[in-house]
Amino acid sequence: MLWLSKEQARNRFQSELEFIQCLANPNYLNFLAQRGFLRERSFINYLKYLLYWKEPEYAKFLKYPHCLHMLELLQYEHFRKELVNAQCTKFIDEQQLLHWQHYSRKRTRLQQALAEQQPPQQQQAPPHANAAAK
Repeated sequence: MLWLSKEQARNRFQSELEFIQCLANPNYLNFLAQRGFLRERSFINYLKYLLYWKEPEYAKFLKYPHCLHMLELLQYEHFRKELVNAQCTKFIDEQQLLHWQHYSRKRTRLQQALAEQQPPQQQQAPPHANAAAK
């Protein structure tokens, strides 16, 4: 088994974190497909290896969790082949945008509904204010 120093492990973690988040970008996936990376067995094995990022202890570090969905799709040969097509990439990009817009609106409405359901909070004097008045 290969043992890494703390610095090497940290660098590997950061490199893999950065790479996996790039997978959320359909244009980057198209770039990889057009250059033949998605046909190379070693690269496909690397994508399979990266599935450990789906574990909560690693996923909590992701800023773009959508990359996990793309990583899952990249496990399928048909999806990897389709990414060469610019129209496919554009479609994925548009669907992501629509999802984010819908999610943002839905989240705002949900937050407003929750705020309306909660009774208004009464302002209470801090405990030390009562002691000073005595």
